[in-house]
Amino acid sequence: MRYSPMLKLSHTSGLRLLGAALLCAGYAALTACTSADSDLARFIEDTKKEPGGRVEPLPEIKPYETFVYTAADMRSPFLPSTPGAGAGYSGIRPDSKRNREFLEQFSLDTLKMVGTLRLGGHMFGLVQTKDGLVHRVTAGNHIGQAEGKITDITPAKISLIEIVPDSLGGYMERPAALALNE
Repeated sequence: MRYSPMLKLSHTSGLRLLGAALLCAGYAALTACTSADSDLARFIEDTKKEPGGRVEPLPEIKPYETFVYTAADMRSPFLPSTPGAGAGYSGIRPDSKRNREFLEQFSLDTLKMVGTLRLGGHMFGLVQTKDGLVHRVTAGNHIGQAEGKITDITPAKISLIEIVPDSLGGYMERPAALALNE
């Protein structure tokens, strides 16, 4: 069998290419098997030869001082005081049996004093509700949702005393007023 000269050339160059590839693969295999630990060992030895740093001493820890609670037999500030001992038990209570007046259904901040009226030597206050209706009040009437009882009416304001809950579970009196809006 006769080979063409072109085929011989390609066969020879293919063998050379295969040989070069095997040579490169062998070199890569040999260099991959060499130990890289020698660089690491040399770095560790160099680091050990360097002088060590100075570490500051730890701060002294003071021993814990215990606390003894000596007020165990005193009244707790988080519980209500005993009945009769505090302001919450002063006897002031809303009168639940009293018939409610019309203006007690409105919050005091929604009511507005719009004037006064004097009839027969008696002073009346004129109070307007949020719906625009004007009502006549006198001392002793109740207004607002906090049991507000009118104590005095002057041309400038309507004074009243409200009964509101206190922080001790009882009730206390608080002054309030409706001033004339000009």
